[in-house]
Amino acid sequence: MTTDNGAGPSARSPRPKQNPMLKLVLEMGPLVAFFLTNYKFGIFPATGVLMACVVAALIASWILTRHLPVMPVVTCVAVVVFGALTFFFQDELFIKLKPTIVNALFGTVLLGALAFGKPLLPVVLDSVMRLTEEGWRKLTLRWGLFFFVLAAVNEVVWRTQTTDFWVSFKAFGIMPLTIVFALAQVPLLLRHELKSDEANDSHW
Repeated sequence: MTTDNGAGPSARSPRPKQNPMLKLVLEMGPLVAFFLTNYKFGIFPATGVLMACVVAALIASWILTRHLPVMPVVTCVAVVVFGALTFFFQDELFIKLKPTIVNALFGTVLLGALAFGKPLLPVVLDSVMRLTEEGWRKLTLRWGLFFFVLAAVNEVVWRTQTTDFWVSFKAFGIMPLTIVFALAQVPLLLRHELKSDEANDSHW
């Protein structure tokens, strides 16, 4: 008979793993295309290119892994919706608001679920890590707050800077900030990681 005993989300069956370099290309590719198109042709053509690229990246991810991670799916839907609104109203405000709304949504879902004792970080971040329940709670809290910080930073940047600066920040600022934050969580991951024998024991 199987019990959880602290394994929490770590008891999930492993999901297909994607080559880290390819994953980075699929995430950064649409942003780079967005930046280059904006530089040459402006924000509206760049928005159309971004919409096409995020859909293409999602399709490529599915073909390679037969799995659609939650965050890219939500991001893709948001880009398409807010991109369509940008074209419909001919107002760049909508594409600028997309990062604010998506990051605030992720933060709200993570912290809201955590308040009810259900850390959803393994689902939202498509995680395959094995952590203790305490580890998942702490990591969920940190990521939830970080998403709100990203939302706030996006608001400050688009409201105070030019469109070109905002595009550059979206393409080359958000990802480095996220990587630095993720690396800063390594000590927490190491402290709360479930070793192979612990993970196996928790299933019995």
